[in-house]
Amino acid sequence: MSNILLVFTGGTIGSTVLNETINTTNKQCYKLLNLFEQSYPESNTLNFNVIQPILLLSENLFPSVWESLIAAIEAENISQYDGIIITHGTDTLAFTAAALSLYFNTIETPILLVSSDYPLDNPQANGLSHFICAVEFIKQRKEAGVFVPYKNTHSATFVHLGSRLASSLQLSGDFISVQSKAYLRFEQNTFRQQNAINSVDRITIQLAPLFSPRILLIKPYPGLDYSHFMIDHADAVIHDLYHSGTACSTEDWGKNYSLPNFIQRCRQRNIELYLAPAIKTTNAYDSTRILIEQGAKMIWNMSLESAYVKLLLAYGNFNDADSINQFLEQNIAFEIISN
Repeated sequence: MSNILLVFTGGTIGSTVLNETINTTNKQCYKLLNLFEQSYPESNTLNFNVIQPILLLSENLFPSVWESLIAAIEAENISQYDGIIITHGTDTLAFTAAALSLYFNTIETPILLVSSDYPLDNPQANGLSHFICAVEFIKQRKEAGVFVPYKNTHSATFVHLGSRLASSLQLSGDFISVQSKAYLRFEQNTFRQQNAINSVDRITIQLAPLFSPRILLIKPYPGLDYSHFMIDHADAVIHDLYHSGTACSTEDWGKNYSLPNFIQRCRQRNIELYLAPAIKTTNAYDSTRILIEQGAKMIWNMSLESAYVKLLLAYGNFNDADSINQFLEQNIAFEIISN
Protein backbone atom coordinates (compact mmCIF):
# COMPACT_ATOMS: atom_id res chain seq x y z
CA MET A 1 0.00 0.00 0.00
CA SER A 2 1.39 3.39 -1.05
CA ASN A 3 0.51 6.38 1.09
CA ILE A 4 0.19 9.65 -0.83
CA LEU A 5 -0.55 13.13 0.44
CA LEU A 6 -2.88 14.75 -2.10
CA VAL A 7 -2.95 18.55 -1.92
CA PHE A 8 -5.68 20.35 -3.86
CA THR A 9 -5.14 24.04 -4.63
CA GLY A 10 -7.64 24.75 -7.41
CA GLY A 11 -6.56 25.72 -10.92
CA THR A 12 -8.13 24.43 -14.11
CA ILE A 13 -7.75 20.86 -12.88
CA GLY A 14 -10.01 21.81 -9.97
CA SER A 15 -12.48 23.82 -12.04
CA THR A 16 -15.68 23.31 -13.92
CA VAL A 17 -17.52 25.27 -16.62
CA LEU A 18 -20.74 27.03 -15.69
CA ASN A 19 -22.45 29.61 -17.91
CA GLU A 20 -19.41 29.63 -20.21
CA THR A 21 -17.17 30.57 -17.27
CA ILE A 22 -14.34 28.44 -15.89
CA ASN A 23 -13.92 28.66 -12.12
CA THR A 24 -12.80 26.56 -9.18
CA THR A 25 -15.21 24.54 -7.09
CA ASN A 26 -14.80 22.63 -3.84
CA LYS A 27 -16.38 19.48 -5.28
CA GLN A 28 -14.35 19.29 -8.49
CA CYS A 29 -11.25 18.03 -6.72
CA TYR A 30 -12.99 14.69 -6.14
CA LYS A 31 -13.76 14.43 -9.84
CA LEU A 32 -10.06 13.72 -10.32
CA LEU A 33 -10.08 10.90 -7.78
CA ASN A 34 -13.24 9.40 -9.27
CA LEU A 35 -11.77 9.42 -12.78
CA PHE A 36 -8.56 7.91 -11.45
CA GLU A 37 -10.37 5.07 -9.66
CA GLN A 38 -12.30 4.30 -12.84
CA SER A 39 -9.21 4.14 -15.07
CA TYR A 40 -6.49 2.81 -12.75
CA PRO A 41 -6.88 -0.94 -12.02
CA GLU A 42 -4.63 -0.83 -8.94
CA SER A 43 -6.26 2.17 -7.28
CA ASN A 44 -7.13 0.01 -4.25
CA THR A 45 -3.39 -0.29 -3.50
CA LEU A 46 -3.18 3.45 -2.84
CA ASN A 47 -4.14 5.42 0.21
CA PHE A 48 -4.73 9.14 -0.36
CA ASN A 49 -4.84 11.65 2.46
CA VAL A 50 -6.57 14.69 0.94
CA ILE A 51 -6.11 18.29 2.10
CA GLN A 52 -7.16 21.53 0.42
CA PRO A 53 -5.30 24.44 2.06
CA ILE A 54 -6.13 26.91 -0.72
CA LEU A 55 -8.59 27.18 -3.60
CA LEU A 56 -7.81 29.61 -6.39
CA LEU A 57 -7.12 30.04 -10.06
CA SER A 58 -3.36 30.17 -10.30
CA GLU A 59 -3.29 33.54 -12.07
CA ASN A 60 -4.45 34.96 -8.72
CA LEU A 61 -1.46 33.53 -6.88
CA PHE A 62 0.66 35.77 -4.62
CA PRO A 63 3.99 34.66 -3.06
CA SER A 64 2.36 34.40 0.37
CA VAL A 65 0.25 31.55 -1.06
CA TRP A 66 3.44 29.50 -1.28
CA GLU A 67 4.00 30.14 2.42
CA SER A 68 0.49 28.88 3.21
CA LEU A 69 0.94 25.84 0.95
CA ILE A 70 4.28 24.97 2.55
CA ALA A 71 2.82 25.36 6.05
CA ALA A 72 -0.03 22.98 5.19
CA ILE A 73 2.36 20.35 3.85
CA GLU A 74 4.76 20.65 6.77
CA ALA A 75 1.85 20.35 9.22
CA GLU A 76 1.54 16.77 7.96
CA ASN A 77 3.94 14.02 8.97
CA ILE A 78 5.75 13.97 5.63
CA SER A 79 7.83 10.93 6.55
CA GLN A 80 4.72 8.72 6.57
CA TYR A 81 4.09 9.38 2.87
CA ASP A 82 5.65 7.72 -0.15
CA GLY A 83 4.99 10.87 -2.15
CA ILE A 84 3.11 14.15 -2.36
CA ILE A 85 0.92 15.21 -5.28
CA ILE A 86 -0.16 18.86 -5.56
CA THR A 87 -2.79 19.93 -8.06
CA HIS A 88 -2.14 23.37 -9.55
CA GLY A 89 -3.21 25.71 -12.33
CA THR A 90 -1.06 26.18 -15.41
CA ASP A 91 -0.68 29.97 -15.49
CA THR A 92 1.85 30.16 -12.63
CA LEU A 93 2.83 26.49 -12.62
CA ALA A 94 6.50 27.15 -13.44
CA PHE A 95 6.83 29.72 -10.64
CA THR A 96 5.32 27.40 -8.02
CA ALA A 97 7.45 24.51 -9.28
CA ALA A 98 10.55 26.69 -8.80
CA ALA A 99 9.39 27.89 -5.37
CA LEU A 100 8.77 24.39 -4.04
CA SER A 101 11.95 23.00 -5.65
CA LEU A 102 14.11 25.63 -3.97
CA TYR A 103 12.40 25.59 -0.59
CA PHE A 104 12.11 21.78 -0.36
CA ASN A 105 15.68 21.24 -1.56
CA THR A 106 16.39 18.99 1.44
CA ILE A 107 13.24 16.85 1.21
CA GLU A 108 13.57 13.07 0.86
CA THR A 109 10.07 12.58 -0.54
CA PRO A 110 8.98 13.03 -4.17
CA ILE A 111 6.68 16.00 -4.77
CA LEU A 112 4.80 16.18 -8.06
CA LEU A 113 2.78 19.11 -9.37
CA VAL A 114 -0.17 18.02 -11.49
CA SER A 115 -2.19 20.32 -13.73
CA SER A 116 -4.61 20.19 -16.64
CA ASP A 117 -5.00 22.20 -19.84
CA TYR A 118 -8.81 21.89 -19.69
CA PRO A 119 -11.31 21.19 -16.89
CA LEU A 120 -11.60 17.46 -16.27
CA ASP A 121 -15.13 17.35 -17.69
CA ASN A 122 -13.60 18.08 -21.10
CA PRO A 123 -12.55 14.84 -22.87
CA GLN A 124 -9.45 16.64 -24.23
CA ALA A 125 -8.12 17.38 -20.74
CA ASN A 126 -4.68 15.97 -19.95
CA GLY A 127 -5.00 16.25 -16.15
CA LEU A 128 -5.83 12.58 -15.53
CA SER A 129 -2.81 11.36 -17.51
CA HIS A 130 -0.59 13.68 -15.48
CA PHE A 131 -2.05 12.33 -12.25
CA ILE A 132 -1.44 8.73 -13.33
CA CYS A 133 2.14 9.62 -14.27
CA ALA A 134 2.65 11.20 -10.83
CA VAL A 135 1.34 8.09 -9.08
CA GLU A 136 3.59 5.83 -11.16
CA PHE A 137 6.59 8.08 -10.44
CA ILE A 138 5.99 7.69 -6.72
CA LYS A 139 5.57 3.92 -7.06
CA GLN A 140 8.39 3.24 -9.50
CA ARG A 141 11.12 5.82 -8.91
CA LYS A 142 10.67 7.08 -5.34
CA GLU A 143 13.02 9.93 -6.28
CA ALA A 144 13.31 12.89 -3.92
CA GLY A 145 12.69 16.38 -5.28
CA VAL A 146 10.01 18.36 -7.08
CA PHE A 147 8.82 17.25 -10.52
CA VAL A 148 6.16 18.20 -13.04
CA PRO A 149 4.64 15.64 -15.44
CA TYR A 150 3.13 17.21 -18.53
CA LYS A 151 1.79 15.97 -21.84
CA ASN A 152 1.87 18.48 -24.68
CA THR A 153 -0.42 18.23 -27.69
CA HIS A 154 0.55 15.27 -29.94
CA SER A 155 3.40 14.34 -27.59
CA ALA A 156 4.39 11.80 -25.01
CA THR A 157 4.28 12.71 -21.33
CA PHE A 158 7.51 14.21 -20.02
CA VAL A 159 8.62 14.70 -16.44
CA HIS A 160 10.31 18.04 -15.83
CA LEU A 161 12.53 19.07 -12.97
CA GLY A 162 10.55 21.65 -11.03
CA SER A 163 13.50 24.04 -10.98
CA ARG A 164 13.84 23.93 -14.78
CA LEU A 165 10.25 24.15 -15.98
CA ALA A 166 9.58 27.14 -18.22
CA SER A 167 6.24 28.93 -18.36
CA SER A 168 3.77 27.80 -21.01
CA LEU A 169 4.46 28.65 -24.63
CA GLN A 170 2.51 31.65 -25.91
CA LEU A 171 -1.02 31.02 -27.23
CA SER A 172 -0.57 27.41 -26.20
CA GLY A 173 -1.00 25.08 -23.26
CA ASP A 174 2.30 23.35 -23.90
CA PHE A 175 5.23 23.28 -21.46
CA ILE A 176 8.92 22.57 -21.91
CA SER A 177 11.98 22.52 -19.71
CA VAL A 178 14.55 25.24 -20.33
CA GLN A 179 16.74 24.38 -23.33
CA SER A 180 13.99 21.85 -24.23
CA LYS A 181 15.68 19.28 -21.99
CA ALA A 182 13.05 17.38 -20.05
CA TYR A 183 14.27 15.03 -17.33
CA LEU A 184 12.27 11.87 -18.10
CA ARG A 185 9.94 10.50 -20.75
CA PHE A 186 6.91 8.50 -19.58
CA GLU A 187 5.51 6.11 -22.15
CA GLN A 188 3.79 2.73 -21.89
CA ASN A 189 3.98 2.96 -18.10
CA THR A 190 7.78 3.22 -18.23
CA PHE A 191 10.14 6.05 -17.38
CA ARG A 192 13.12 6.65 -19.64
CA GLN A 193 15.93 9.06 -18.93
CA GLN A 194 15.98 12.01 -21.33
CA ASN A 195 18.68 14.19 -19.83
CA ALA A 196 21.02 13.50 -16.93
CA ILE A 197 21.49 16.03 -14.15
CA ASN A 198 24.84 16.84 -12.62
CA SER A 199 24.66 16.75 -8.82
CA VAL A 200 28.40 17.16 -8.20
CA ASP A 201 28.18 20.83 -7.25
CA ARG A 202 24.77 20.64 -5.58
CA ILE A 203 24.42 21.50 -1.91
CA THR A 204 21.38 21.58 0.35
CA ILE A 205 20.36 24.37 2.68
CA GLN A 206 17.55 24.75 5.18
CA LEU A 207 15.40 27.79 4.45
CA ALA A 208 12.56 29.59 6.13
CA PRO A 209 9.39 29.77 3.99
CA LEU A 210 9.76 33.51 3.56
CA PHE A 211 9.30 34.99 0.08
CA SER A 212 10.00 38.70 -0.11
CA PRO A 213 7.14 40.74 -1.66
CA ARG A 214 9.57 43.54 -2.52
CA ILE A 215 11.23 42.17 -5.67
CA LEU A 216 10.30 43.87 -8.95
CA LEU A 217 10.36 41.82 -12.17
CA ILE A 218 10.70 43.73 -15.45
CA LYS A 219 10.38 42.18 -18.90
CA PRO A 220 12.08 43.78 -21.95
CA TYR A 221 10.38 44.94 -25.11
CA PRO A 222 11.17 47.56 -27.77
CA GLY A 223 10.21 50.96 -26.39
CA LEU A 224 10.36 50.00 -22.70
CA ASP A 225 10.27 53.29 -20.75
CA TYR A 226 11.93 52.90 -17.34
CA SER A 227 10.51 56.20 -16.08
CA HIS A 228 7.20 54.35 -15.59
CA PHE A 229 8.64 52.30 -12.73
CA MET A 230 8.45 53.46 -9.11
CA ILE A 231 11.23 51.57 -7.34
CA ASP A 232 11.33 53.21 -3.92
CA HIS A 233 9.51 50.28 -2.30
CA ALA A 234 11.63 47.57 -3.96
CA ASP A 235 14.55 45.79 -2.31
CA ALA A 236 15.82 44.49 -5.64
CA VAL A 237 14.95 44.39 -9.33
CA ILE A 238 15.28 41.40 -11.62
CA HIS A 239 15.29 42.25 -15.31
CA ASP A 240 14.36 39.62 -17.86
CA LEU A 241 16.56 39.39 -20.96
CA TYR A 242 16.10 38.57 -24.61
CA HIS A 243 17.19 35.06 -25.59
CA SER A 244 20.76 36.21 -26.32
CA GLY A 245 21.15 37.47 -22.74
CA THR A 246 20.71 41.07 -23.85
CA ALA A 247 18.60 44.17 -23.25
CA CYS A 248 18.69 47.73 -24.57
CA SER A 249 22.03 49.29 -23.58
CA THR A 250 21.99 52.43 -25.72
CA GLU A 251 20.81 55.98 -25.02
CA ASP A 252 20.15 56.64 -28.71
CA TRP A 253 16.39 56.85 -28.05
CA GLY A 254 16.70 58.81 -24.79
CA LYS A 255 17.81 58.00 -21.25
CA ASN A 256 14.38 56.76 -20.21
CA TYR A 257 14.76 53.83 -22.60
CA SER A 258 18.29 52.92 -21.52
CA LEU A 259 18.79 50.03 -19.10
CA PRO A 260 22.26 51.31 -18.05
CA ASN A 261 20.62 54.57 -17.03
CA PHE A 262 18.00 52.64 -15.02
CA ILE A 263 20.79 50.61 -13.39
CA GLN A 264 22.37 53.87 -12.22
CA ARG A 265 19.02 55.02 -10.88
CA CYS A 266 18.73 51.81 -8.87
CA ARG A 267 22.27 52.12 -7.53
CA GLN A 268 21.55 55.65 -6.30
CA ARG A 269 18.81 54.14 -4.13
CA ASN A 270 20.95 51.14 -3.03
CA ILE A 271 18.73 48.78 -4.98
CA GLU A 272 20.46 45.83 -6.63
CA LEU A 273 19.51 45.04 -10.21
CA TYR A 274 19.84 41.45 -11.38
CA LEU A 275 19.71 40.05 -14.91
CA ALA A 276 18.40 36.65 -16.05
CA PRO A 277 18.28 34.37 -17.92
CA ALA A 278 21.62 34.00 -19.68
CA ILE A 279 24.13 31.23 -20.34
CA LYS A 280 27.64 32.12 -19.25
CA THR A 281 30.00 31.81 -22.22
CA THR A 282 33.40 33.13 -23.23
CA ASN A 283 31.91 35.52 -25.77
CA ALA A 284 29.16 37.98 -24.89
CA TYR A 285 27.33 40.71 -26.73
CA ASP A 286 28.60 44.23 -26.27
CA SER A 287 25.25 45.25 -24.78
CA THR A 288 25.53 42.53 -22.12
CA ARG A 289 29.04 43.63 -21.15
CA ILE A 290 27.84 47.23 -20.84
CA LEU A 291 25.06 46.20 -18.45
CA ILE A 292 27.46 44.26 -16.24
CA GLU A 293 30.02 47.07 -16.29
CA GLN A 294 27.30 49.47 -15.14
CA GLY A 295 26.73 47.35 -12.04
CA ALA A 296 24.02 44.85 -12.93
CA LYS A 297 24.45 41.39 -11.40
CA MET A 298 23.93 38.46 -13.72
CA ILE A 299 22.21 35.32 -12.44
CA TRP A 300 23.85 32.86 -14.81
CA ASN A 301 22.52 29.57 -16.19
CA MET A 302 19.11 29.66 -14.53
CA SER A 303 15.56 30.05 -15.80
CA LEU A 304 13.83 33.36 -15.22
CA GLU A 305 11.25 31.64 -13.00
CA SER A 306 13.89 30.07 -10.76
CA ALA A 307 15.97 33.25 -10.69
CA TYR A 308 12.96 35.33 -9.65
CA VAL A 309 11.83 32.91 -6.93
CA LYS A 310 15.38 32.45 -5.68
CA LEU A 311 15.62 36.22 -5.21
CA LEU A 312 12.36 36.18 -3.24
CA LEU A 313 13.83 33.52 -0.94
CA ALA A 314 17.20 35.25 -0.77
CA TYR A 315 15.77 38.56 0.37
CA GLY A 316 13.28 36.77 2.62
CA ASN A 317 15.95 34.70 4.40
CA PHE A 318 19.11 36.84 4.44
CA ASN A 319 19.86 40.40 5.46
CA ASP A 320 23.38 41.02 4.16
CA ALA A 321 24.68 41.26 0.60
CA ASP A 322 27.35 38.57 1.01
CA SER A 323 24.83 35.95 2.20
CA ILE A 324 22.40 36.87 -0.58
CA ASN A 325 25.07 36.65 -3.27
CA GLN A 326 26.41 33.36 -1.92
CA PHE A 327 22.92 31.86 -1.86
CA LEU A 328 22.23 32.94 -5.45
CA GLU A 329 25.41 31.21 -6.61
CA GLN A 330 24.70 27.93 -4.81
CA ASN A 331 23.10 25.10 -6.75
CA ILE A 332 20.50 23.74 -4.32
CA ALA A 333 17.77 22.21 -6.51
CA PHE A 334 19.50 21.57 -9.87
CA GLU A 335 18.35 25.03 -10.90
CA ILE A 336 21.82 25.94 -12.24
CA ILE A 337 22.38 24.42 -15.65
CA SER A 338 25.82 23.22 -16.72
CA ASN A 339 27.20 24.78 -19.89
